[in-house]
Amino acid sequence: MNVLVAGANGYTGRLIIQKLAADGGHHPYAMVRNAEQAELLKKLGAEQVIVADLEAQDLREAVNGCDAVIFAAGSGSKTGPEKTITVDQEGAKRLIAAAKAGGVRHFVMLSSIGAEHPYGAIKHYHEAKGKADRYLKESGLDYTIVRPGRLTHDAAKGTVEIQTHFENHEGRDIPRADVAHVLVASLDKPHVKNKTFEVLSGQVAIEEALQDVQ
Repeated sequence: MNVLVAGANGYTGRLIIQKLAADGGHHPYAMVRNAEQAELLKKLGAEQVIVADLEAQDLREAVNGCDAVIFAAGSGSKTGPEKTITVDQEGAKRLIAAAKAGGVRHFVMLSSIGAEHPYGAIKHYHEAKGKADRYLKESGLDYTIVRPGRLTHDAAKGTVEIQTHFENHEGRDIPRADVAHVLVASLDKPHVKNKTFEVLSGQVAIEEALQDVQ
């Protein structure tokens, strides 16, 4: 399966590329905005690097030949609400539309806990994610929407807890490496298509936890 990873040069994006390459069976295509990032991504396992701009570009060529998309792009914590809307919301919608037009079979979205019920200091981020999620659900594409809690740079634990919605996730987080694992594993599990779920660190092995997604 040819898998386009949007936001491939981000912290989580790089881990996704590495996971796709290590697992075999998938061909990781790294989508980046800057051609200078290509060498590093190829070292991490990207078979192809596609230079494309989520903010301004027609993305139909970027998805050409791809069977699936993992959207892991983000404006970053240091940008303001306008940039968040441009990348996390409108950029996602632009890529979703291109994926549908290009015959992509599965769109996996890295979203966030809070996208359904925005709150707190980053309410604008949750709102942008929520709007992108709704656009994906209404697109007609097969989708999987993964909503992790606070992301850390800790080593992978390999164990998670997955729920449709956590009533209380205060003080809980999840390593980016485990989120990357969940996103990549979702590609091979037909029963998680057209599902939305939240994920935090937990006690259940990732593959087992995904099998129990309702």
